[in-house]
Order: sequence, then C-alpha cells, then structure tokens
Amino acid sequence: MADRTSYAYDPVGTGAPVNQQSYRMEAGQLWRQYAIAGVANIAIASAGYSMGWTSPINIKLQDQNLTDSPLPEPLGTEESAWVGSLLPVGAIFGPFIGGLAASKIGRKWGLLSSAVPMLIGFILVAVATNVGFLYGGRIFWGISVGMLFTISPMYCAEIATDDVRGALGSFLQAFITLGFLLVYGIGPFTTYNAVAYVGVAVVAFFAVCFYFMPESPMYHLIKNDRESAAECLMTLRGRSRAGVESELNLMATNIAASMEKKATLADVFRGSNFKAFYISCALVFFQQFCGINAVLFYMNTIFKAAGSDLDPPIATIIIGVVQVIASMITPLVVDRLGRRILLLVSTCGTAIGLALLGMYFLLSEQKSEVVASIGFLPILSLVLFIVTYCWGLGPLPWAVMSELFPMEVKAVASPIATAFCWILSFLVTRYFEPIANAVGMYVAFWLFGVCCVCGFFFTLFLVPETKGKSLQEIQDMLAGRKSKPEKA
Repeated sequence: MADRTSYAYDPVGTGAPVNQQSYRMEAGQLWRQYAIAGVANIAIASAGYSMGWTSPINIKLQDQNLTDSPLPEPLGTEESAWVGSLLPVGAIFGPFIGGLAASKIGRKWGLLSSAVPMLIGFILVAVATNVGFLYGGRIFWGISVGMLFTISPMYCAEIATDDVRGALGSFLQAFITLGFLLVYGIGPFTTYNAVAYVGVAVVAFFAVCFYFMPESPMYHLIKNDRESAAECLMTLRGRSRAGVESELNLMATNIAASMEKKATLADVFRGSNFKAFYISCALVFFQQFCGINAVLFYMNTIFKAAGSDLDPPIATIIIGVVQVIASMITPLVVDRLGRRILLLVSTCGTAIGLALLGMYFLLSEQKSEVVASIGFLPILSLVLFIVTYCWGLGPLPWAVMSELFPMEVKAVASPIATAFCWILSFLVTRYFEPIANAVGMYVAFWLFGVCCVCGFFFTLFLVPETKGKSLQEIQDMLAGRKSKPEKA
C-alpha cells in the first residue's frame, strides 16, 4: 500500500512552518510502519502472556493433589492473592528503568533490554520449588511490563506519521489481548512447565525479530547522528535518501529546538505540561478503576451465575477471543473517528455493563424470582463491558499519553504517569476481593460504574482531540494558542 506522497510532518513540534510542497513526490510504503510497530509489540504480547498467566496456572497451583504443581503444598488463598498482585508491584518500578534506558541507550535497545527481566521471570517460574520463586518471577515480569508500557508507546509514536500514530499506539491493547488468548488457550491443556517454556519462546522470538528493526530516527537526531537517522527514515518510509531529506531536515530542526530546553520534575507541573500530566493520570485512573482486573478475576463466577454449562477454561478462551477481536477494531478506526469519541463510547459502554452486572448480583443476592428469566444478563453484560473497554479505555490512555507530552518533558512525565497506573492496578488486584466481600459484589461493580461515568464527563469536557494533529499542534492546543499556519 503506498504512503501519501506529500504530507505535513512535525513530529516533535516547535511551530516551524511546514511546506508540504517541499517534500519529494516519491511514493512510500505505509505498511512498513505497521510491520515494524507489529514486531515491536510482540514484546507487549509477551507482557499479556505474563499478566494472564495466573488464570490457568492458579488452578494447577491450588490443586490439592498437586497433580501438576512444582510446589510442595497447594497454594493458599493469601499466597495466591500475592502471586496475582506482585506483577503490578514490579511494574511500578519498571517505568523509571524503561525511561532511563530509552534516553541512554535508545528506544530500540530499551525495548530489547526489557526482554531480560521478562526472561528471568519465566526462568524463575520454570524452576520454582517454593512460592518465593513465583513471587520473584512475578516481580521481574512486572519490571519488564512497566518498561514496555513506557518505551513501546514512545517508539510507536516516534516512528509514525501523523495519520497513523493513533493506530500504531492502539497496537498495545491488541497485542496484550493476543498474549492473554495464547496463555488462556494453552494453559489449561498443557503442563505447568510447558506454559513457562512457551513464554520463553515468545520472548526469544521478539528479541530475534526486533534486533533487525530500526531505531527511532528521533533518538539518532538527539545523539547528533544525522546519517543514522536518515537510514532509519528510509527504512520506515520506504523511500530513497532524497525522498526523506525534507522530512529529516524538519525533524532535525524540531529536535534541535526541543533540546534547547532541559526538563526537570518541576517542569511537569507547569503550564500545558501539567495539563498533559493530569489528563494522562486521569485516563489511567479511569482505565484501572473501571474494574477490568476485577471483572476478569470474577469471570468464571459470572459464567456460573449465568448457569452456563461451559467449562471455565473454554469460557475464558471465548472471552479471550472477544478481547482480541474488539481490540483489533480500534487501530482500524481510531484515526478516522478520533480518540475522544472512542473514549466516550468506551466509558459509556463499560458503565452500562457494570450497572447491569451489579443489578444481576443484587437480584441474585435477594433471591429474586426475576433471576431465573434473565440468566443471559451476566454474559451479555460481560461481553459489553469487555468489548467497549477494548475499544477505548484499554488502548487509548497510552496512545494519548504518548502524544500529549513535548519531547523534553516526556522522559520525565511518562514514567511517573505509568507508575501511577500500576499502583492503581496493584490496589484493585490486591484489595478488590476483600472489599467486595465486605460491601457486596454488586456495590463494588456499581462503584466501578460510577468511575466510568466520571470518566465519560472528564473525556467530554477535558480531553483534547489529537486525531491527525502534529505534536506541535497538540502542544499549541494544550496551551490555548493557535498553531502557526502551514505554508502551501
């Protein structure tokens, strides 16, 4: 598929006017950006695999007969809770390691380095003889996941042209669900160690494939390596050196202007930077407090409440397939419909799904006669919730975060916002069950639903639309100033 022959490109943004006619009229290959971003996101699939690992493996670890468990005794309730919640603990620290790696050794090698803690985690899990190995493995996985969630959106945003940046940013959620589906599909039907070995294979496959992918051209320009940046652009755009020269010149100018400013932590809380920061933090708050982890945790309970005859592993696989299909839709439409409309649809849909789930569990707790005639409602609510989550709340906070911060602030602000996300994930994962037992599951689901409603109005009034805008135009919008007009 041919790329557009001429377009305005202001990837970092300094307000420099863009002369669209200055670009060489040479056809490019848009598919290259999709392919390279896809290879980069194999690591995200590995992250999804590690995040979904507890679903099939906990059953093996809690088996009283220890049929397929490396532990000397069945996993207790408290130990199981910690195994589930320690990945987010590791992920709290991962963004800071990832941010440092991205700035010191580059986006490419930062992503490749994330494979190291992921691999260590799988090795610890494979050789486990007690629960301490599992704790360690989950923490190492979390470190890798935190690194990936920081570097991958940054890399995808920096290699993309403005018209596909939203699509490439949405790959994150799509590949996470592929990882979930993989572990859901093989976990119940293979041995404990086989699940770990497949995880090692996915990490190795990513490392080998991504080794041959280009670095972000922006990183090379930051390091004053113009020739390497040109080579990267030629690979990314499928054009000759002459065909990327004008874009390279503009990018170099923008990078030079951006590098004149040295961002500190204090800069994150000033002016339009603070606006980008609180929007990013709010979006990841609504992402976590829509209750996605709690809903997935209680998925089998929801199927049983519906009176389904499906075996829990089969039901989980079906939901995994639904997640993948729903997540694949977002990259196709996000650059046509925009971020805000998808976020509004997502927050509205998840709120309705949670309201219906809460209503069912309330009626069930009260032993209402109506329950017998609405057995379909839990599954309908679950599918509505998951589909609409995958359309917006799942992928778009990361895509929007990668767009809102100027380059000099991104390295400081993104790790903080990402760590904040994982702190919230830990709180939901670790404490949802005791809170739901104390106040009732229907109350817990309704509280999550209220958060979704708040997310709807926050998006409606405060989240800017970034569709098709250069990063400089986004900065101008956040600062409340008009962008400089482009020359014809």
